[in-house]
Amino acid sequence: MRRTTTVEFVRGSVRGGRRRARSWLPSLFTLANMMCGFGAILVAFRGSYGLASILVGLSVIFDIADGAVARLVGAVSPFGLQFDSLADLVSFGLAPALVAFALFSDGRDSLDPLGWIACFLWVACAAIRLARFNTTIDPTADKRYFTGLPSPGAAAVVLASVYAFADQMEGRDRLWVLLIIVVPGLLMVSTVRYRSFRSLVSPKSGKPYGLVTAAVLVTVGMATVPRLTGLLLAYGYLLSPLMMPVVTPLARLVPARVKEVLS
Repeated sequence: MRRTTTVEFVRGSVRGGRRRARSWLPSLFTLANMMCGFGAILVAFRGSYGLASILVGLSVIFDIADGAVARLVGAVSPFGLQFDSLADLVSFGLAPALVAFALFSDGRDSLDPLGWIACFLWVACAAIRLARFNTTIDPTADKRYFTGLPSPGAAAVVLASVYAFADQMEGRDRLWVLLIIVVPGLLMVSTVRYRSFRSLVSPKSGKPYGLVTAAVLVTVGMATVPRLTGLLLAYGYLLSPLMMPVVTPLARLVPARVKEVLS
């Protein structure tokens, strides 16, 4: 009897340890997200804008991965939600604003106050966007869409632009930096609906062929023409609410067999 009790105690301890390990696994991806965002801020002030852009791009990947892993291991929790939001504020709020300001400003220019205003507007909009997302819980809402541009998507616009054009910027040409900060920033707090791609990385998806195809194409594009690929992905998503009415009728021309294979 005593031996049976001991065995059950050990088994329960092992199961409890496994549950705790599973619950912390998504937070490791969230921590990696925050680490990349913080690293982007540090290297931006050394003038390494390309590396800063890559680090924020990695933050986007880790941000997608932590939610997918949480759903896969059944570890979705209020703590994870709040931790993810804090990490996003660092990686997609502070990091893009500071990278853009470091690129825009030389510390002695009369236009610097414009940079302060634009970059603070970005941070404020990112914080409002994340707070609104956390507090707006509508069970009847369409889970396929976000209200407002998601902060990772907005950050991708800034960093793809910086990565592609930072080396070509001279003189007053740097004023475009303010435009790529202000427009996505305001879209984050807008009511424009953006498609959510969470279902593509859902562990419940039985036919991930579309996701695999897209991942292969993106990987090849980033390996061969990274600047063009980054711009197409970032600006394509930014403009997707305008493009969908045009693309949807064209999708009807795709053969049903192809849709079934890629679904």
